[in-house]
Amino acid sequence: MTGRAEHDTRTPGRLAALLTGITAEAIGAADAFAGGVYLRSSTPGLLRLAVLSGLPGPLFRPWWRLHVDRRFPVADAYRLGVQVVLPDATETMRRYPQFAAGLPFQFGSVYVPVVGGSTVYGVLTLLRPSTSDATTVLPDRDRMAQLAEDLGAALRSLEDGDGSPVAWDDEPLCVRPPAAGPPAAPIGRFTWDPATDVVTADNRLRALLGVAPGASADTPQALADAVAAADSHQILAALRETAAGRPPPLPLHVHAVDGTLRLLELWTPHDTSVPPGGHPVRGIVLDPDIGSAADKAADLLPEGVFCLDRLGLIVYANPRAAELLGRPRSELLGRILWEAVPWMDRPAYEDHLREALLSPHPVHCHVVRPLQDEDKPLADPQGGDWFSLSVFPGPDILTCKLVPANRMADPPPEPAPQPGTNAPADAPLADGSPAAVTSMAPLYRPIILAIALTEAVTAHQVSAVVMQELLPAFGGRRLAIYLLQDRHLYLAWESGFPKGFLAPFDGVRLDTRLPGVETLTTGKPLFFESMHQLTAAYPGIPLDATEGARAFLPLIASGRPVGSCILGFDRPRDFSTEERTVLTALAGLIAHAMEKAHRYDTEAALARGLQQALLPRRLSGHPRVETVGRYLAGTQGMDVGGDWYDVVESGDGLALVIGDVQGHGVQAAATMGQLRSAVRAFALGDHPPDEVLSGTNRLLIDLDPGLFASCCYIRLDPITGLARVARAGHPPPILRYPDGRTHVLDIPGGVVLGVDQHAQYPVTELQLEPGAILALYTDGLVERPGVDIDEGITALRVALARAGSPATRPGGRSLAAVADRLTAKARHVADRPDDIALLLTARRPRGRHR
Repeated sequence: MTGRAEHDTRTPGRLAALLTGITAEAIGAADAFAGGVYLRSSTPGLLRLAVLSGLPGPLFRPWWRLHVDRRFPVADAYRLGVQVVLPDATETMRRYPQFAAGLPFQFGSVYVPVVGGSTVYGVLTLLRPSTSDATTVLPDRDRMAQLAEDLGAALRSLEDGDGSPVAWDDEPLCVRPPAAGPPAAPIGRFTWDPATDVVTADNRLRALLGVAPGASADTPQALADAVAAADSHQILAALRETAAGRPPPLPLHVHAVDGTLRLLELWTPHDTSVPPGGHPVRGIVLDPDIGSAADKAADLLPEGVFCLDRLGLIVYANPRAAELLGRPRSELLGRILWEAVPWMDRPAYEDHLREALLSPHPVHCHVVRPLQDEDKPLADPQGGDWFSLSVFPGPDILTCKLVPANRMADPPPEPAPQPGTNAPADAPLADGSPAAVTSMAPLYRPIILAIALTEAVTAHQVSAVVMQELLPAFGGRRLAIYLLQDRHLYLAWESGFPKGFLAPFDGVRLDTRLPGVETLTTGKPLFFESMHQLTAAYPGIPLDATEGARAFLPLIASGRPVGSCILGFDRPRDFSTEERTVLTALAGLIAHAMEKAHRYDTEAALARGLQQALLPRRLSGHPRVETVGRYLAGTQGMDVGGDWYDVVESGDGLALVIGDVQGHGVQAAATMGQLRSAVRAFALGDHPPDEVLSGTNRLLIDLDPGLFASCCYIRLDPITGLARVARAGHPPPILRYPDGRTHVLDIPGGVVLGVDQHAQYPVTELQLEPGAILALYTDGLVERPGVDIDEGITALRVALARAGSPATRPGGRSLAAVADRLTAKARHVADRPDDIALLLTARRPRGRHR
């Protein structure tokens, strides 16, 4: 089941009604100004915005699609199954710099996963006023959690009823949020029941339509004729589509008999059941025409004044605004601003409108209206008429003031200077004319990509970031990255190309005449707006498609060639000067990231070799004791760390050791090796556990590597089962009794190694019975972002209880199988932030020696 209406005539409408209803309820309950729901799509790993309430969809198109592994709050809420609360812009920037770079405005937000049963369907999100006190968000958070739970249960019911998975693959439904106050214009409401074909209208609508209380307007045809007789066919068609679950995404623009503009908005109630005949349809009829005393007063102002609702519709414009915008009022009212005034559809102006919609402060900027008649003289050197635009946000309406730039009676406050300049943004030039409009929009993508690339350390991770951040920004569908090695280009990443198409180009020499080679050898990007242009420049070159566009970008870092990047587009397209500049700059960022990745790969190979040499190849044993160890390297950042485990013969007993050195990489692995050697030396001398940790602590301080380490050391007597334990800042051991009960051992401990030269490490005694299992582990096995470590330890304890005893009864699992079971979930985590070590020890019952 998808959000595409053509796939089904019933379910998408039920899904849309459910999502819009929950979103409206959440916005109203939390006093938010906007909200929405992201749902999983049919594309694995991709979330799509299904509903957006309170904001114009086109202005937020870059956020319509999100990969679940991106460092965004929506993705974290979905992937980790936790609530994400960002009370203000400061917290947003601290935790999610990529997200904050794209929307650097003063607002708060809350994200709650939508879960039904064991399935995560998506994320419910709210945008709300910024607050410095996070506790004020808690009531909203609790209410949203309940609504998300209700939504998850309803989606599960839909899925069970239809037998197909709930997913969303269409553009978002953009709906109007609940009004914060009384309507600013005459408005009436009605309900149509398709089963009975009866229309019920309130008195306000009858008054607006001029229908007497006793007169007939109780059928769809009568309603359509009363609202707009000339457009009645359009109204009837929209009513039928809405009843089938396909409400129009924007209000209908119709005209009364006298030419007055009216807006008709339709939706279905929040109900997943579909009555016979179709959904009941609810609607409003809005008359945005001028009528109130305030409107008439604003008509007389010498400044241009117009108002937008939160979806970008123009609901009022005085005559002066119509004159300055260059459009008759009849072509402005009831239409989206950037559709009614096409010259306002520019990235620079979108930035300012987004800011006005998301933050409570007025926004001031300069805009230029291009001349309509090229034969007329230019109004200024920039080639158009300049205006000062001020936007004043409100809960439901944005009020805009437009003044010619050469007649600003009340100039807005000067914004802060741009970095690297002494003049404020949009400051007038020396001759008095406004400066060119500056926009942060072209910079957002390089900033976001640069931030994302700082977290990518392997060539594979860099390529994945490029695919997720670069392709969607420019509408690309294909990506190939080649890296230079020994004067040959080798394919490092491909996505979207036909299987096997790029194989012949893998390993090509630098003297081969191919655009991917020549862009690197010349250092110049190559742009082909169609496949015809490509074949004309490179006759006979194999093609993967009959149409489309291609961009070949050189990857050069600090003057050194690194490789080349190929972007593919499904359709022919132009590359503007701005796009070519941005893509060339992004290629430089990618090249530096790839060069860093190469250094990382070299260090990682050294660290892996060092670590493999230092970890024990086999564990010391005893006839009465079985031990099993497991190690999993982290897959995020440097994938080798300082976790280790060991089993050492100590007198007539065994020493069980587990430890974790802070950090990752060669230094962490080397420090781990030094500590392991020190602990083994103390253990072979049969020193008590407290002396082993104290001596190792002093050694680490003397070595002064700038790292600290945690450790747990246990001296076990295999015959009696007596164990003496000392801990240095390490997670507590877990004991599983032969009867299946498990217990997290509350063992006193000292501080981590390498901090306090005089630290003490108390010793605790415990008894390990035959058939019992003692589990030692590092924090990578029990820690998850956003989840308390105690919850992770509890989950491990439960998993150990369910794992079964090792060979203590017929059919019992081996200790190795228990270890595999405890680490199975971690093995399948693609983005593991930390490495993991696990050491299991079990005493065999008498008579079961090996």
